[in-house]
Amino acid sequence: MSTTPPPTPPPGNPQAPTAPLIMHGQYIKDLSFENPRAPQSLIEQTQPQLTLNVQVGNRQFDAKTFEVFLTIEASAKTPKDEPLFMLELVYAGTVTLGEVPQEAYGPLLFIETPRLLFPFARAVVANATREAGFPPLNIAPVDFVALYRQQLEANAGKTPGPGEGQIGHA
Repeated sequence: MSTTPPPTPPPGNPQAPTAPLIMHGQYIKDLSFENPRAPQSLIEQTQPQLTLNVQVGNRQFDAKTFEVFLTIEASAKTPKDEPLFMLELVYAGTVTLGEVPQEAYGPLLFIETPRLLFPFARAVVANATREAGFPPLNIAPVDFVALYRQQLEANAGKTPGPGEGQIGHA
């Protein structure tokens, strides 16, 4: 039985291409839940009026590393406009962008990273409302592409850059 030597790598760059986006970690940055009328709010069986706002923002650490965060604000009121609950969640992740052109930063930071973060943030919101004694608030999927396009239109086609502002909807 003979052994053959391993094939030699082709000439050129010996490193494999880098991924366009590397997620380093995800975490709850801030979570606040208020149930100001408890226990009365848990006894009443009324259909609440829900308000929901989701925003995306980022903060730059170095040339290619960012913190991207989803801010989710949800509140419920009775038909008599009495508060049932108020929730605020800032759920974040740190990412490093690979070798991508500058014009890809906006879509990666405002569309792709929020898509990765959203299912986990959604679960935190559902668990927090359930643990507070309410039915779980299951947020419908968010169209981050549409949010990004709305921001582009609002900024006359200027792409939000790294560390610039937030995009969101109510």
